[in-house]
Amino acid sequence: MDDFIAARAQMALSLGFHIIFACVGMVMPFLMAFAHWKYLKTNNEVYKGLTKAWSKGVAILFATGAVSGTMLSFELGLLWPGFMKHAGPIFGMPFSLEGTAFFIEAIAIGFFLYGWEKFNKWFHWFCGFLVGLSGLASGILVVAANAWMNSPTGFDYINGQYLNIDPIKAMFNDAWFPQALHMTVAAFCATGFAVAGVHAFLIMKRKNVEFHTKAFRIAAGFALIGAFGAPLSGDVAAKSVAERQPIKLAAMEAHFETEKGAPFIIGGIPDQEKGEVKYAIKIPKVLSFLVSNDFNHEVKGLNDFPRDEWPPVAVVHYAFQIMIFFGVVMICIGGVYLYAFFFKKEWLEKNWLLKTFLFATPFGYIALEAGWTVTEVGRQPWIIYGIMKTVDAVTPMPGIQYSFYFFTAIFVSLSLIIIFLLRRQIQMVPKLYDPTDPQFNDKNKKS
Repeated sequence: MDDFIAARAQMALSLGFHIIFACVGMVMPFLMAFAHWKYLKTNNEVYKGLTKAWSKGVAILFATGAVSGTMLSFELGLLWPGFMKHAGPIFGMPFSLEGTAFFIEAIAIGFFLYGWEKFNKWFHWFCGFLVGLSGLASGILVVAANAWMNSPTGFDYINGQYLNIDPIKAMFNDAWFPQALHMTVAAFCATGFAVAGVHAFLIMKRKNVEFHTKAFRIAAGFALIGAFGAPLSGDVAAKSVAERQPIKLAAMEAHFETEKGAPFIIGGIPDQEKGEVKYAIKIPKVLSFLVSNDFNHEVKGLNDFPRDEWPPVAVVHYAFQIMIFFGVVMICIGGVYLYAFFFKKEWLEKNWLLKTFLFATPFGYIALEAGWTVTEVGRQPWIIYGIMKTVDAVTPMPGIQYSFYFFTAIFVSLSLIIIFLLRRQIQMVPKLYDPTDPQFNDKNKKS
């Protein structure tokens, strides 16, 4: 394997793995805090058990995210020393602040896990809520650093030198808010659907039904917030990309020719050599409207840019289509659930609705990974957009493919361990977390 390809593959694998745990860390503590709030308000012991069960899951996934995140920080220096040499002093601030948020999160998790019956009940609840706030802050800060790569600012680039560095301006670059907003909304959608799907499956097995029903409805509520918020945050992100990275927008839509009243393309197979899209559905003027609120706005095509600055058009286009497809599916599922919740309560108990959420378990994370692919691959061939190409940042050290194999083995091992631990947590619900289950009462009597 070529060292450059190996370095990119390793970074893609690491980011693709870590982003799942980053999103769980941003959202799952809020589900936990909401269940805890319900317990404090209702004194229903089922909510207490649910809070404890979810808190153990948060701890497991937090530990895994800490490992994968630490690996990523080392990989930046290992694989891309040319990038870190210049970029580190410029966008280092959000990484430093992310470290602070991480330590706050770790302390808050410790307080929450071991604070039952020891702290004031509302302080204890706040510790759980703080886990979510610090996790959310961590995610936003990392996205701010990534956004800087898409919208580099906070320095003057003169004769190959990075001068007059302003870390604050670099952190609050033009891309940070659209990216952070869309990422946060996507995290709520993906994590909500994943958790709801797991509990829907357990409800269908008719075990601990009350426990899992309460969990399902909380998770579904958070999933709906993300699903219905995604088009709005996506619109903000798309307008930002159109302004800052028009070539990325053109690749997303496989839009080759500059034109006014550009159509929005659904599906299709892009032919990069011929500069056309086959078998696509084109909705006239919609792309122009989406990027500017003007149906006759001119949208630049790929042919207006140097060929050596094109990203891999097919990869970006397919990833964008996948993101849109699963996003629309989740919105439809959310719409059905809302209709059932307000007008057809009996549907909430139906297996077909539970099966719908079960099948949708991975949809949010598929859309999330596809969106991240659009963000990262769509920036290529640049690692710092318009300033430094990725090929110029890679390490000259040989044998990177062995590092890629080694890191892949670590991620596979971590995945198996996580599956084992989370499966064990689910199996322990009757004994440890559900007070309505006879096994729970038997265990308490013995202890």
